[in-house]
Amino acid sequence: MTHFDAATAAVEAALAAGARYADARVMHRRHESMNARNGEIEELTQNEDAGIGVRALVGSSWGFFAVPDLTAAAARKAGATATAIAKASTGVPGPQVDLVAVTATVDSWASTCEIDPLTVALSDKGDLLSRATAESRKHGADVAEGIYQIWDTRKWFVSSEGHRIDQHLRECGAGISATVVGESETQRRSYPSYRGQYGTRGWELVNEIDLGAHAARIAEEARALLTAPLCPQGETTLILGGEQLALQIHESVGHAIELDRILGWEAGYAGTSWLDLAKLGSLRYGSDLMNITIDPTIPGALGSFGYDDEGTPAAPRHAVRNGTWVGVLAGRDSAGVAGLDYAGSVRADGWSRLPMVRMTNVGLQPGPHTLEEIISATEDGVYMDINRSWSIDDKRLNFQFGCEVGYEVKNGQLGRMLRNPTYTGIGPQFWQSMDMLSSEIVTWGTPNCGKGQPGQVGHTGHPAAPARFTNVRVGVRG
Repeated sequence: MTHFDAATAAVEAALAAGARYADARVMHRRHESMNARNGEIEELTQNEDAGIGVRALVGSSWGFFAVPDLTAAAARKAGATATAIAKASTGVPGPQVDLVAVTATVDSWASTCEIDPLTVALSDKGDLLSRATAESRKHGADVAEGIYQIWDTRKWFVSSEGHRIDQHLRECGAGISATVVGESETQRRSYPSYRGQYGTRGWELVNEIDLGAHAARIAEEARALLTAPLCPQGETTLILGGEQLALQIHESVGHAIELDRILGWEAGYAGTSWLDLAKLGSLRYGSDLMNITIDPTIPGALGSFGYDDEGTPAAPRHAVRNGTWVGVLAGRDSAGVAGLDYAGSVRADGWSRLPMVRMTNVGLQPGPHTLEEIISATEDGVYMDINRSWSIDDKRLNFQFGCEVGYEVKNGQLGRMLRNPTYTGIGPQFWQSMDMLSSEIVTWGTPNCGKGQPGQVGHTGHPAAPARFTNVRVGVRG
């Protein structure tokens, strides 16, 4: 029995049991990761799983059931059970659900991959991490750590509307960090970000990162932070590096524009959203420089795919245009309830999880400046980069972030290093204060976005570049 046969059997069983719509996803996923510490490999993880997840819609109620069994009997039982769950759920009816129309598609899609990461010798991957962490330790790190992760995912999707889509996604990435211990605190520097850099690409991405070339630098900078002056307190001009701005986008824009949060469907874990659908198309989110797109078509980005888990083809659209909020991340059901005509942002963390609204690649379009120009144009301020901590309220409005490193900016020049830099703000006020934005876009990958109950881990991408913000409160402690 082929994977498509199993998915088809599940959908047919769901319809026979009374569903008005049904879809099924067969997924096969392999995951590999390795951790190194101070020149030694500490852990190697290799997992593989496969199964089928079925959704059934009865009235306005969904049912979902999943099994790690791809036989015809198991698939049919999963479909019938999903419908039974949906029927039981009609006892507590929700709003009328009319799925946004999507053209039924028969297609096959695969991400670009030059070097299959699972074919690279474990010894080579281990040598990369052990050498980089040993070099960092040699240059002053008390604890030097490294990690790589690989995901190889195949999906087969069938819907009662006629979809028949298979996809193959290969994702990977890596990173290193150096931690030093002082008398009263610890400091850490990371490369290329605090959790590494990841993309929907092959091992060529890890080769391009070149961990070893940065191992000594991050150790030396971490040790220098122990004696650096504290970040000053007060309001000032803030310049954020692209990596930190990527997390700012993720937390204060990406989650806020998820339609299930806006509708109040996703409130139990990490909150709802401050946005009001009545203001879509008119609300001022940021300055004229703020142009944020939802774009799962970016080659190699971690949030890219050919089709989402409802069979909607990947397509770019604006979330914020010239500072005005104009778009959301949506699924076929949430978009229908909200009166919108597009979906395309639904994914699940594996075959055993219900698909839900997730970020794809949510990020900034390039600005007209360079980082050098931004610094040169700043008389007095602080430059911060690489995230260290984050906190944001349930509505994704009030936030506080800490970074690994800061630098004074005086008379258009980077000055002395600053330790424990932090900044705080309120989303729309912060984004409206952005007055300079670089064209030097990097799409940062976030491999650990949490959402949902039971919890799901999503892979997202965030195009970002250095930017300047005025009158920002920095140096917040406690």
